[in-house]
Amino acid sequence: MKILSRSQWLALLAALILAIACFMPWSQIQSMRLTLSGVDTTGTRYGRPAYNHFILTAGILLLTFIARIWAKRLNLLFGVLNLAWAIRNFILFGRCEAGDCPERQIGLYLILLASVILMLTILFPKMELKEDGVQED
Repeated sequence: MKILSRSQWLALLAALILAIACFMPWSQIQSMRLTLSGVDTTGTRYGRPAYNHFILTAGILLLTFIARIWAKRLNLLFGVLNLAWAIRNFILFGRCEAGDCPERQIGLYLILLASVILMLTILFPKMELKEDGVQED
C-alpha cells in the first residue's frame, strides 16, 4: 500500500475545506436582507458558482493521485482555472453595485485560501521522474 505524500494530504485537506466553504456564507447584502453562498444565490443573478469549484476540484484531486507527467501538466491547467474562478468570485461577491456594498463573509475568504493552497500543491508535487533509454557515454 502506497502512503500519500505530504502535498497529496495537503491537496486533500484543501479540497475538503473548499467544498465545505462553498456551503458557508460568502457575502451578506444588508439592504436586500440576503445571505449568499456558493450554492445559494437566491435573489441575485450570480448563478451557482460553487459547482465550477466542485468540478475543478474533483479534477485536481483525481490528477493529483496519478503519477504521470501529463497528469501534472493537466492538473496545472485545472489549478489555474480554479484559482481564477476563486478570484473572480471574491471580486464579484464583494463589489459594490448602485451604492449597495455587500459584506464579505468567512466562506469567501476560505474559498480563496483553499484555492491558493491547492495551487501550491500542484506547483510542488512529489514525483520521481525516470529517465527512459538515455545512456551516457
